[in-house]
Amino acid sequence: IGVAALGSCLGIGLVGQKFLESTARQPGLVDTVQCHVFLVAGVTDGAFIIATGTGLWFATANRFG
Repeated sequence: IGVAALGSCLGIGLVGQKFLESTARQPGLVDTVQCHVFLVAGVTDGAFIIATGTGLWFATANRFG
């Protein structure tokens, strides 16, 4: 679960960094790029939530029944 959290945090941080760089270079495309940033952030967070749920499912599974 920790690895999934670390990957998600790094991914969101890099997306935010590149978003700020792209808006500084092309201020006219802020609306289009912002839409894509939110889409990527949502997919990244969704992957983290799925990984967390799967990890907790396996961690609490009953091996004997």
